Amino acid sequence: MRRTPRHRRADAKARGYETRICEGEAVRDHLYLLAPDFTDPAYPDRRFYCWHCALMEGVLAGFPALAARLDVSRLPWPRPRQALVARVGAANQSLPLLVLAPDAPDDLATGRHGEVRFIDDKDAILRALHRRHGFPEAHP
Repeated sequence: MRRTPRHRRADAKARGYETRICEGEAVRDHLYLLAPDFTDPAYPDRRFYCWHCALMEGVLAGFPALAARLDVSRLPWPRPRQALVARVGAANQSLPLLVLAPDAPDDLATGRHGEVRFIDDKDAILRALHRRHGFPEAHP
């Protein structure tokens, strides 16, 4: 059975975190991921997932109490990703991406769009999750 977006939202909620899209200013760190199970017209009859986003999903699922400290949005694969463009600009649509809350230290950010600071590197996101939210570190 193919999982519908509604089923995926219910599954995420059961694991202890919700999928939300916040269009106002972040008051918490906001992690944007690609929704799994997408297609690409360049590769007909094939289905895909983003492995960097799948890594983040695994970390969130492994530590649901910590994941509850974040806002998490799962966006469709096609661009433009309007919810993301509104926050970080059209040039910064690659996922995963963590938009930092205003209280985050500046040294965590790998990019900026206006006043919005973000992290667009999977390893830097994992380090920020450890530093800001208490997630365990990845084993070296």
